[in-house]
Amino acid sequence: MLKILFPTLMLIPTAWLVPHKWLWPTTLAHSLIIALVSLTWLTNLSEVGWSALGPYLATDTLSAPLLVLTCWLLPLMLLASQNHTASEPTNRQRMYITLLTSLQFFLILAFGATEMIMFYVMFEATLIPTLILITRWGNQAERLNAGTYFLFYTLAGSLPLLVALLLLQNSAGSLSLLTLAYTPPMQLTTYGDKFWWAACLLAFLVKMPLYGVHLWLPKAHVEAPVAGSMILAAVLLKLGGYGMMRMLVILEPLTKELSYPFIIFALWGVLMTGSICLRQTDLKSLIAYSSVSHMGLVVGGILIQTPWGFSGALVLMIAHGLTSSALFCLANTNYERTHSRTMVLARGLQMVLPLMTAWWFIASLANLALPPLPNLMGELMIIVSLFNWSWWTLALTGAGTLITAGYSLYMFLMTQRGQLPAHITALEPSHSREHLLMTLHLLPLMLLILKPELIWGWTI
Repeated sequence: MLKILFPTLMLIPTAWLVPHKWLWPTTLAHSLIIALVSLTWLTNLSEVGWSALGPYLATDTLSAPLLVLTCWLLPLMLLASQNHTASEPTNRQRMYITLLTSLQFFLILAFGATEMIMFYVMFEATLIPTLILITRWGNQAERLNAGTYFLFYTLAGSLPLLVALLLLQNSAGSLSLLTLAYTPPMQLTTYGDKFWWAACLLAFLVKMPLYGVHLWLPKAHVEAPVAGSMILAAVLLKLGGYGMMRMLVILEPLTKELSYPFIIFALWGVLMTGSICLRQTDLKSLIAYSSVSHMGLVVGGILIQTPWGFSGALVLMIAHGLTSSALFCLANTNYERTHSRTMVLARGLQMVLPLMTAWWFIASLANLALPPLPNLMGELMIIVSLFNWSWWTLALTGAGTLITAGYSLYMFLMTQRGQLPAHITALEPSHSREHLLMTLHLLPLMLLILKPELIWGWTI
């Protein structure tokens, strides 16, 4: 663990001490080396159980893929942000890199924590850099409003979790993930126990976000700079799923009855947010709502607590992290050229940027879960496990899959096909930096087809 944590921490003094000319190349190279070293976490996933085990940090088959995704994303965020921060003063650029690095540091500590309280503290600590990114580097005046929504939704959801964890510490005597799974099941019978169950999951459901408490997400995504959108979609939403998987092991006897409304909300959310996507005019908003839709499936897969559901949820989280981040990068390349996120004002770009259209096509197909991509693998595993639980869910998940295909194609056709608007006269060509960025997003997605057991998680 420390071989990743220390270099990540040292990125901060590097960003402040290196000459301006070498700022971006140095931090990018440094973070890319960290990302490559982090791949060593995937070596012994054939063993179910903990590895790299220390007093406070460890990896297992559930956290390792998420840790690697976190480390993989920092160089990609630096690549994506280089152009739009180029006009800013040097100190602002250094601060931007520092925030992204601190976010990675907190996320590694959150995913690697073996103590629930440490996980909780790091879960909350990720709020601070994200909030500064949204409110300081966002595009429009709405960004303060978006930051407020983001902060208050997350804080209001996670305060009950803190109380629930302290109560659990009181009754179980330990909050270590290594021992919690082996504590004798608690006799949860009173109404207070049912509130405790809800308090344990609420923070994660808000973070996912579950449909109904999702309003902060489109705002935060639309107002955040490209790196903010990427880390939000790719890793911060996954904190919720990871936390749920860890907590559900302890909440055993109650989940069977109490999870019904949440599963229904999640599957209804897949339909509703998909329908919202079909009538979006704003490109980033469409991608943000599609994240809510995919996370609805993940919530359903986790809450029915079968090995297939868990496995499908983890596969879909990793696949969605790469796909969604790629789509935000593509939306940003469009925005940097046309200075508009409205799809009607920036269409027909295939005529001007044919190579970018190829990336748009692959990313859109990945978003609608084209075989044999991991997106489809995750979705199918979740749909099958939900169908096994109750065959009525097939109506909701099937309609959700159709709508997903609909809005993914709508997004592709609106941005790439059709007549080029008259007001678009001179566009910059696509740069190798952007092609490298898209390759680093979509190549891992393609390669995971060849070795999916890296992201299967617990069911090996």
